Amino acid sequence: MTTRQTLALCLICMGGTVAAECATDAQIEAYVADYTSKTPTKALAADGSMEDALCTQAKLADALSAHMGPVIGYKAGLTSKPAQERFGVTEPVQGVLFRDMMLQDGAEVPMNWGARPVFEADLLLVVGSGAINNATTAEEAMPYISAVRPFIELPDLTFAKGEPFTGVTLTAIGVAPKLGVMGAEIPVGDPGAMYTALGTMTVTLSAADGEVLAQVPGEAVMGHPVNSAIWLMSKGITLKPGDLVSVGSFGPLVPPAKGKGGASVQYSGLPGDPTVSVTFK
Repeated sequence: MTTRQTLALCLICMGGTVAAECATDAQIEAYVADYTSKTPTKALAADGSMEDALCTQAKLADALSAHMGPVIGYKAGLTSKPAQERFGVTEPVQGVLFRDMMLQDGAEVPMNWGARPVFEADLLLVVGSGAINNATTAEEAMPYISAVRPFIELPDLTFAKGEPFTGVTLTAIGVAPKLGVMGAEIPVGDPGAMYTALGTMTVTLSAADGEVLAQVPGEAVMGHPVNSAIWLMSKGITLKPGDLVSVGSFGPLVPPAKGKGGASVQYSGLPGDPTVSVTFK
């Protein structure tokens, strides 16, 4: 994470007034050791506030970037009402994306890519212009998105059995980034047409044998996928050209065993009805 990004997140977590209580250096070091060895670990900021969680997230991102490369974007999690109710929050949560977590379409990953691995259908927005930060609606933001990319995210929920899994603890660990498989970029040539396509597309997550694991409309994510970027900016994140935005899950988190050797996602209604796939080995 760059100094600019760390300072930005710390300002957010401090709310401009009272400093948040970050995890200690020892807690961060222990978490990173468990994360890199795929060992179930203790939750961070377990008794803290969301401000504590965001401060911890910034500190942890700095530590993890030595292993995962720099932060290259942001992610919105818990973007559906059922997910928010399950985790006791009233809005989504924000996290980060690292350079070295990103793999290309068709990648092979080990079945145990984390301590508590899961996969989900997602989508990436590629920021084309910093002018997106002036947008207040998804439709206003669309012209400043240069491309979209199919995306299967492979998070690691990391926590040991019995550890508190809440919106706060999920935020503290950056919303569980680990790996992700990206499809080819789909350029946004006509922002209006792409805006409509994203809202009306059907996203289908399938196992390796073709079994459909989830099938939801584009509007399942916050009414429109680009609303994830709007929400992140409303929380103080400044997007810059080249940043990636993970919009959130289209459907449930799925354990790798249910993929029967892999997974694929198709986006029916986007140009070319694109797909992205991953193999579990």
